[in-house]
Amino acid sequence: MNDLIIIGAGTAGLTAAIYGVRAGLSVKIIEKAVYGGQIINTLSIENYPGMPGVNGADFAVALYNQAKSLGVEILYEKIESAALSDDIKSIVTSSGIHQARAVIIATGAAPRKLGIPGEDKWIGRGVAFCATCDAPLYKGKNVAVVGGGNVAISDAVILSGLCRAVTVIHRSSKFESEQMQLEQARAKDNVRFVTDAIVKEIAGDKKVEKIIAESRLSGQVEEIQVDGVFIAIGAEPDNALFAPEIYLDKRGYIVAGEDCLTNVPGVFAAGDTRTKKIRQIVTATADGSVSALAAKEYLSV
Repeated sequence: MNDLIIIGAGTAGLTAAIYGVRAGLSVKIIEKAVYGGQIINTLSIENYPGMPGVNGADFAVALYNQAKSLGVEILYEKIESAALSDDIKSIVTSSGIHQARAVIIATGAAPRKLGIPGEDKWIGRGVAFCATCDAPLYKGKNVAVVGGGNVAISDAVILSGLCRAVTVIHRSSKFESEQMQLEQARAKDNVRFVTDAIVKEIAGDKKVEKIIAESRLSGQVEEIQVDGVFIAIGAEPDNALFAPEIYLDKRGYIVAGEDCLTNVPGVFAAGDTRTKKIRQIVTATADGSVSALAAKEYLSV
């Protein structure tokens, strides 16, 4: 029996663990894969206050080491079911049942797919979701980046340093990325932008050879020769396991505000997994602290 179980060992989860232990709670983290979450795939974090240019993996390791030094127990187990409505929360994993009086769900979100022909077929063989991880595989080759947010533009900049040519394809003429980052990408001689276009298919014979894009304005179809496609159109949560106990919005995010409170007393949501406008590392750390202190308050009543 623990005071607090945290589901997920990403930025929000590890921060929550640090704050929870420092508040005097016994804390256990359950993580299905590896600690760090999406941030481990970020080559350089440029917008975290006081730490410009920090490597994402280094940031995650530092968080992990800090949590471990405080005595946080981290289990690497897949959750099979959860019963969260009672005063004692129960979480069933492949290794047994874990119980606590409070739970923080910090499961983050996974890369969103385009849902087009050829995408699943070529995953790992020309279709990728992480430029930091896979850019070296495309040195001297032609690639495309699909998306218009911070991750997509950051990927384009990373790839421009290794690839012959980078084509950024975005469904709108307006970009959601930071202006400075966008200007940096536009300054690259080997980066081309195709806007107001939708990728309809990823095609090839024994490998990815081209993408087929269609203009949203004219309907004109363009075949773009590429050796790889990096998809960066955001992320989506995986919270079906917690429904219907925990309310989800229509996109599957846990309904919780800046106080991180869910509809179930003693259950909190932190980080990218909850409903919010801004999903950044700084908001994940903020959620981690808020949710842990909210759990402390709940347990103190």
